[in-house]
Amino acid sequence: MEIIGKLVQKLPLQSGISKTGNSWQKQEFVIETLEQYPRKICANLWGDKTAVLEALNIDDKIVMSFDLESREFNGKWYTDIKASKIEPVAGNPQAQSAPVAPAQYTTPVSELPQEFDALPEEGGADDLPF
Repeated sequence: MEIIGKLVQKLPLQSGISKTGNSWQKQEFVIETLEQYPRKICANLWGDKTAVLEALNIDDKIVMSFDLESREFNGKWYTDIKASKIEPVAGNPQAQSAPVAPAQYTTPVSELPQEFDALPEEGGADDLPF
């Protein structure tokens, strides 16, 4: 999945050692969507990808590719937004001018089922019981 927004906050870098002895690092950041009613989304970057966030400034427009994952712990569900790639929008002027529309909510007319092609005429009989 991909979204375009504005970087509004960088949270501190977190690091540690896993149970298996491997070192890890994670950094969370907040992106604000460019919709009529903006939403703030907290996402995270893992490992070497955290270096990309250092090069970005607050209020930069960015494109974020991400994966959603939920997991259960003690009967409660937690959702992670893991950014796989973030990059500035500066090289893509078309992306700056239009916010990303959620694709799952829009269906082009050409993809509607055929039964929608023959709609009843105004004032004609229809199948509705009221």
